[in-house]
Amino acid sequence: MTAAKSLAAIALAAVGGVALAQSGATQVGPTPDLPKPQQGLLPDMVIAKPSEWGDKTPTVPDGYTITAIAKDLKIPRQTLVLPNGDILVAEGRGGNAPKLKPKDVIAGIIKAKGTSPVKGGDRLTLLRDPDGDGKYEASTFAENLNAPYGLALVGNTLYVANQDAVVQFDYQPGQTKASGPPKTVLPLPSEINHHWTKSLAASDDGQYLFVGIGSNSNITERGMDVEVDRARVWRINTRTGEHKAYATGLRNPTALTIQPDTGQLWAVVNERDEIGPDLVPDYLTAVQEGAFYGWPYSYWGQNVDDRVRPQDPEKVASAIKPDYALGSHVAALGVDFSSEAMGPKFANGAFVGEHGSWNREDPVGYKVVFVPFRDGRPAGPPVDFVAGFRDSDGTTRGRPVGVTVDPRGALIVADDLSNTIWRITPASSAKAAQPVAKAPQ
Repeated sequence: MTAAKSLAAIALAAVGGVALAQSGATQVGPTPDLPKPQQGLLPDMVIAKPSEWGDKTPTVPDGYTITAIAKDLKIPRQTLVLPNGDILVAEGRGGNAPKLKPKDVIAGIIKAKGTSPVKGGDRLTLLRDPDGDGKYEASTFAENLNAPYGLALVGNTLYVANQDAVVQFDYQPGQTKASGPPKTVLPLPSEINHHWTKSLAASDDGQYLFVGIGSNSNITERGMDVEVDRARVWRINTRTGEHKAYATGLRNPTALTIQPDTGQLWAVVNERDEIGPDLVPDYLTAVQEGAFYGWPYSYWGQNVDDRVRPQDPEKVASAIKPDYALGSHVAALGVDFSSEAMGPKFANGAFVGEHGSWNREDPVGYKVVFVPFRDGRPAGPPVDFVAGFRDSDGTTRGRPVGVTVDPRGALIVADDLSNTIWRITPASSAKAAQPVAKAPQ
């Protein structure tokens, strides 16, 4: 069979739906249904059909207002609200993993059609509302970075997680532009970079940085040698520069945040693909020091993944279950805890940005959900907080990534398909809609 015919056969298998969705599966909460694994040449692939927002906006609950405060950015990923109310936006697109098989080429071509064609900015953009009237101005804070993603501020030090290193800038309140090039704090694993995003959070006392580092494959198909220091969260001592593996077996910890009052580290994690539309649920979990979360040998605790060779029964036996399933393939890329300023219904819990699936016949995600908490733990089903990014016919105007709660009473959402920053506020405190900031050129 020729290469062309082989690729055509793979594409046909995908269109035919080798993996069919399980009906009635409960995919959210502490005890998700885990159907029997399904394998095929390719999963069903239903991708976004990008379209302009025009005069439309995402939908929010009654009593809330959503406004685009910046447009024409260059792949906005994560945001950071500074103490004075300024917003930093990390813009970039990373990764350099070569394709292993013909199916990877096919999947890559199809998936790319559902993303923005804009080149990543490799920069930080600062958004400022100088008059407090809801009208933001955009300027470049720092440029020539390497696919920046995670952001954290500790005192007068701004930390940025590039795809290859944690770097730092000196920062003074009100500063609008970096005073010089960044200093490297610690190199990060970056060879191949199948999962390139490096998430970041700082402990309440500022002594530690936590860095989320994704695996170099879906399920070790590149071999275990390239997975050294991958699929884990590192802890870095900001005073000494020493680092250690804080937790392991986390396939792709795409966003980290610290729980108010408790100081507990939480993460959203993207789980493995290619064993069915309802496996394996992406999840939200408290990250326990020294814990192992299963990847690659098992999932959702001690459910063995038979594709992995050789197996490690001792590691499987030690694997712990995550706290809360978000649904399989929702692609959770952002998380932050709420505050009372977001209104009583959404005061106690976590917002999660779901970028959206590409490998299900019935697409999921493409929204921001609110996971309610009680006594410091998830309690109840997720609630759609920002939706309307994707229509039932596949028309997709946006894909949420990072979510950040402004303690003044706003949720900031980065949308890397329309390259927009959205601001959602309780209507009682929302400012009148104003012209949005244009990204610096």
